Amino acid sequence: MLCHLHISNFAIVRALEIDWADGMSTITGETGAGKSIAIDALSLCLGERADANVVRPGADKADIVATFDVSKLTAAQKWLTEQDLAMANECIVRRVISSEGRSRGYINGVQVPAQQLKALGQHLLSIHGQHAHQQLLKSDYQRQLIDSFAGHHTEINNTKETWRQWQQLQREYTELEQSKQQRDAQRQLLEYQVVELDSFAPTADEYESLEAEHNLLSHGQTLLSESQQIVQSLYDDEQQNIYQTLSAAHAQLDHLCSLDPALAPISQMLNEALVQTEEASRELRRYSDKMELDPERLDYIDQRLSQWLTLARKHQTSNELLPALHQQLSSQLAELTCNDERLASLADSIEQAKELYAEQAQQLRKQRQVAADQLSKKISASMHELSMSNAKFHIQLTELGLSQASINGIDAVEFQVSTNPGQPLQAMQKVASGGELSRISLAVQVILADKITTPTLIFDEVDVGISGPVAAGVGRLLRQLGEKTQIICVTHLPQVASQGHQQLFVEKYTDGVATETRMIPLSDEQRISEIARLLAGENISASALANARELLCAPVV
Repeated sequence: MLCHLHISNFAIVRALEIDWADGMSTITGETGAGKSIAIDALSLCLGERADANVVRPGADKADIVATFDVSKLTAAQKWLTEQDLAMANECIVRRVISSEGRSRGYINGVQVPAQQLKALGQHLLSIHGQHAHQQLLKSDYQRQLIDSFAGHHTEINNTKETWRQWQQLQREYTELEQSKQQRDAQRQLLEYQVVELDSFAPTADEYESLEAEHNLLSHGQTLLSESQQIVQSLYDDEQQNIYQTLSAAHAQLDHLCSLDPALAPISQMLNEALVQTEEASRELRRYSDKMELDPERLDYIDQRLSQWLTLARKHQTSNELLPALHQQLSSQLAELTCNDERLASLADSIEQAKELYAEQAQQLRKQRQVAADQLSKKISASMHELSMSNAKFHIQLTELGLSQASINGIDAVEFQVSTNPGQPLQAMQKVASGGELSRISLAVQVILADKITTPTLIFDEVDVGISGPVAAGVGRLLRQLGEKTQIICVTHLPQVASQGHQQLFVEKYTDGVATETRMIPLSDEQRISEIARLLAGENISASALANARELLCAPVV
């Protein structure tokens, strides 16, 4: 609930401190005194758009601070915790607007954007202005009222979930159907490409292997003849070979080593050269013996490489990446095939999802009908209390076809009313006046009081256009509502003001240079005078005072 409001340099308010109590608080004052100024300030504090015009002339900024007790407000505590802004059982919201029009918002001392102020405000209070009852004319709002009264959250959630599933399948089917022609053309091309590549069947690292083998086979004759020549010169030539020459040199050097041992290392080197020469000759002989000239294999590799180059060029890829491209095109073709199979199976899935939605929507509709009948009777009874004794109220639920269904079900909701005997029930907007709409709106608020999740309700002159017995009925209903939640009501009617658990008075005064507005709580005696003023005007008579005492003596709950 709202506990305290601090306002400084806002409009014609220089400084204002207001403590708020439980129950119903009424705010009265002379016309033009600024009875709604506290509500305007609260609206700004909780995220409404602000500009420089709200700053009191001559001040550099307006400052508004609202303090709430959130100890019993589960939704508000959850939101604050999720945003990492929780602070025990108290919540302090602040809005500062500069004379240049810039504003800053704070929640529990942490600066936040205006959107977060507004999001939090939904969990703290709800403001109903003079024209708030116009929402009653909207079908969506009417449906929300029935659902709030019924409290069938499980059925609503089930209906919404099955709707989302149905619509998701429908969207998928539409997308696949719309792209089918394009997929068919793409699949024809892919089928041709994949068949061609399947036939060629390139494998990873094959191109590099073919190139290496082609290089070997194309130079086979050269490798064979020249390796044999080397073996001949190294070892096999009987007349002159390198091995024999080295052997003779080694023997001669061995003889010299006997004369000078310093030559021994060189002799060792020649000995090693002899061994290496003999080993090289043996390996070259083995290599040439294994060497086979295979013109048929060379011709095959030539053709394979030529086809490889042609396909790579055709598909605008590198030779090395042709196998990867083959796999990619095969995957794309498989995906297109799966999409076509998915399109064929979606029709059955859509039908099943539609049937499941229809079942859930029917369950919701049955519960709505029960709630609509109960709510109709309650609103009719409340209208009678508000001096609409001949009025009848009825909630008409019309079942829509699935082609007109929505995430909220298959019900078209229409609030109907008959305000005079013999008058048929008609859509509320066709027959109800503004004053009647206000009374119906108030009756709905009282009936739904137990369902209200917002702890503070503010009514800003919602009683405009009514008087007499109607005003008394409105006052009684507001007080009844105030027994269950915090009510703040700006009013000009004594019948409503007297029903408040406490009353605040707004007055405007001037010193000839500046004008200010202030709001003060009234004592019991002060309330009598203020109620008498509302009854009789500025010339308060003894009878007006007596009437005021009578109104304040025993408020009817």
